[in-house]
Amino acid sequence: MAESIKILTEHFHQEGIEKLDVYKKHGGYAGLEKALKTMSPEQVVEEVKTSGVRGRGGAGFPMGMKWGFLAKPEGVPRYLVCNGDESEPGTFKDHYLMMKCPHLLIEGMIISSFALGANTSFIYVRGELMYVINILEKAIAEAKAAGYLGKNILGTGFDLELVVQPGGGAYICGEETALLESLEGKRGNPRNKPPFPAVKGLYQCPTVVNNVESIATTPWIMLNGGEAYSKIGIGRSTGTKLISASGHVKNPGVYEIELGLPVEEFIYSDQYLGGIREGHDLKAVVAGGSSVPILPKHLILKTAAGEPRLMSYESLSEGGFASGTMLGSGGFIAMDETTCIVRNTWNFARFYRHESCGQCSPCREGTGWMEKVLYRLEHGKGNERDIDLLVDVAKKIEGNTICPLGDAAAWPVASAIRHFREEFEWHVRHPELAIAPGAVFNKETEAVLN
Repeated sequence: MAESIKILTEHFHQEGIEKLDVYKKHGGYAGLEKALKTMSPEQVVEEVKTSGVRGRGGAGFPMGMKWGFLAKPEGVPRYLVCNGDESEPGTFKDHYLMMKCPHLLIEGMIISSFALGANTSFIYVRGELMYVINILEKAIAEAKAAGYLGKNILGTGFDLELVVQPGGGAYICGEETALLESLEGKRGNPRNKPPFPAVKGLYQCPTVVNNVESIATTPWIMLNGGEAYSKIGIGRSTGTKLISASGHVKNPGVYEIELGLPVEEFIYSDQYLGGIREGHDLKAVVAGGSSVPILPKHLILKTAAGEPRLMSYESLSEGGFASGTMLGSGGFIAMDETTCIVRNTWNFARFYRHESCGQCSPCREGTGWMEKVLYRLEHGKGNERDIDLLVDVAKKIEGNTICPLGDAAAWPVASAIRHFREEFEWHVRHPELAIAPGAVFNKETEAVLN
């Protein structure tokens, strides 16, 4: 098996890598020095475009293209905001990166701010992660003392102040415009778009919002070149990706994989997840965090056409939502045959109902309805009509809200029924068993009952 490429996590095992002196011994801030001393902001942007790196927060939009959209009116400040909110259930790779190697993110923030012409930039982190915020602030102080932040960085005339802002603990603040509202001290409600943040963002000034992992790729790209990065991965899914792996696997954790790795290898190889826990078999996978469609075993390992499914944006989405899913934020949750899909879907629905900001009627009312109906089914009080009602409510939410939270709530429900409808029907036919502790639908249970 070929040794996997490490761009972000190569030095995570080094003791003291969170400290400036250790980080520098392993090549830290060399990419920054190259960018500031030998390149123009426009050249930095072009290198990022050439790399093909896509947003690692979930949307997968090309980062260099997003940078290219930034408006540059005269006399108006520009801002870079790093989205470290990471509230998606199943996703924890960003706070792991910030905790293990804060200077990697800080170096990336300085390079990215230089490219965008931003002299004040922000790292927005979930308020619950105060220990991560403390690590970042200590690293920022080290960087500033060494001349990497503040006035006239490295004698180049570029100034930058970097601020860490704790979030308010709301999932909705992971949406970029809600994040900007929160950063301004207001309630984190998503904004109507247009105007987009690139034109009117923070304080109504041109703003770029990027994910932690996305920004952390820039030091490597500066040192090695965008073309070298573009040769890693597969097709338009270039580079590596951090995956947060959890669930019923032998080796949960954060993995850096080369995009294009077969899903089957990722799950069963000892180099990665090591397979499903002893004595059990894979039943389903949520590949990109709780907001993406769930897939049963046969569709997560192979596409509907019978081709091996790959860990890439294109391969995971092949077949559309009929038989595909999304890479999303990389929150990979594996479930074995002991998992009750109805209970799991209800749990997701509870989360989205709780986290809806309430601005849009389809989301505000629809998430509540889905939670109630799933509760009925899970607790032995549902009927066959409830299953179709859930599908209908999900359709009415999808695509009808200001931000993607409505879609995030609808997709798990619709896909669970699409692929596991017989399990929902079993809850209707056998309510007394569905509510029993540890009860779960499977082929053997159904065969005995019939």
